[in-house]
Amino acid sequence: MSEYALGVDLGTSSVKVSAVTPDGTIAAQESFDYDLNQPQPGYAEQNPEDWVYGTTVAIVRLILNDHIGVDEIKGISYSGQMHGLVLLDENGKVLRPAMLWNDTRSTKQCEEIMAKMGQEFIDITHNRPLEGFTLPKLLWVKENEPEIFAKAQTMLLPKDYLRYKMTGKLAMDFSDATGTVMLDIEKADWSQTILEAFDIPASMCPPLVESIEFTGNVTEKYAEFSGLSTTTKTFGGGADNACGAVGAGIDTPNKVLSSIGTSGVVLKFEDDDRTNYNGVLQFEDHAVPNSYYSMGVTLAAGFSLSWFKKTFGDDEDFNGFVNSAAESSVGANGLLFAPYIVGERAPYADADIRGSFIGIDGVHNKGDFVRAVLEGITFSFEDIMEIYRAKGAKFDTVVSIGGGAKSAMWQQIQADIFNTKVVSLKNEQGPGLGAAMLAAVGLGWFKDIHECTAKFVEYSNVFLPNPDNVAKYKQLHAMYAKIYNQTKEISHDLVNFRREQETK
Repeated sequence: MSEYALGVDLGTSSVKVSAVTPDGTIAAQESFDYDLNQPQPGYAEQNPEDWVYGTTVAIVRLILNDHIGVDEIKGISYSGQMHGLVLLDENGKVLRPAMLWNDTRSTKQCEEIMAKMGQEFIDITHNRPLEGFTLPKLLWVKENEPEIFAKAQTMLLPKDYLRYKMTGKLAMDFSDATGTVMLDIEKADWSQTILEAFDIPASMCPPLVESIEFTGNVTEKYAEFSGLSTTTKTFGGGADNACGAVGAGIDTPNKVLSSIGTSGVVLKFEDDDRTNYNGVLQFEDHAVPNSYYSMGVTLAAGFSLSWFKKTFGDDEDFNGFVNSAAESSVGANGLLFAPYIVGERAPYADADIRGSFIGIDGVHNKGDFVRAVLEGITFSFEDIMEIYRAKGAKFDTVVSIGGGAKSAMWQQIQADIFNTKVVSLKNEQGPGLGAAMLAAVGLGWFKDIHECTAKFVEYSNVFLPNPDNVAKYKQLHAMYAKIYNQTKEISHDLVNFRREQETK
């Protein structure tokens, strides 16, 4: 009889469930879409029951369509969209739609947090309060929906609500708990200082567990609903970034993740809870027990490229469009691009900075512009890499995933700009694989995540830095690094001008 661990990847638009064998083979996958509700500008909400229904449909399909035996499903773990706020009453019933990570209505509450606690808040959480995090959302409910807050007995994040519905047990793993900015990083517990400062009952915070920790068996009620067996075990799981890092093998300090999606993420394994980037980079507990990760975000990474193609090459094949950059050369013939087209997060937390092409010349062609975009996105990642180097970090491998791993040329550009070996994944599966790996370790198939990584994660397409290009890119990045400070005043003036025109 075969054995399977299920990895549940609970995303913003859909859930994907993967059935993985002990040798790391993904035997089957099923998914289900659900809606995102945006009733007002800046609002982003979902019905938590949609997550439960969607996950259950995916599991039923694995059983019926993919012939995964019920008794063969030994364990389940979870990767969840981060920061979302789910409030339950005394009977465990949902009180209001979940407020998601991309809900930005809580700017006022972020300002209140800093006004009240300032640097002390950053020292406790190692993060600055941002609208995406959970605490500002909770304070928004407290201030704007006091009748809801008065009834709230429990705060959960999305994947933890799903697990609760499967097991009847409340829990939250450390990696998701740090994303609430209510956790004392160094004490590894809910911060009583923060809870008392904002009059939040400690009883609202669920018990904390490790990502590989057993969190209960499937209940009879959920077994009847889903077709699963009550012998199936569940495990803590982790935040999607943490699980994505596990699935990419980021489990030792020598590895850094370069992820190019709509936004871009540079994520580094950390092994010291005293590391503090003062909120410039996020600092979170990892799904790997007793370890951490830090993360910098570029808001418009892949989006910069997709915007440029849609605007200037909408009718062209995507690969051909990107590969036109090969007609150019290092430095795009003296053209730089700053990818701040929707503002920036790290290292410049500036919603009103805007992008720019610098050095446009009459000799430039399409290939130069495409290459400048690819290089500009990668330079924005190098800004984050330099923060790590300034802290004394030693890393020798960058794992490239997402759009940056789909082009050999772009991977070589990364290797040259980072001056570091760049590899891609042989089978890129993202957070869902990481969640399944957590279940595999929890089930005892492996002694720890490192042993599981050696079995499950394979790298390919190794790109080594070209010394001549490294020297050129070092010069170019020094020029690129001047763009923010030298254009921010103009950018802000232009943004304000546009707003004034739109209100007339």
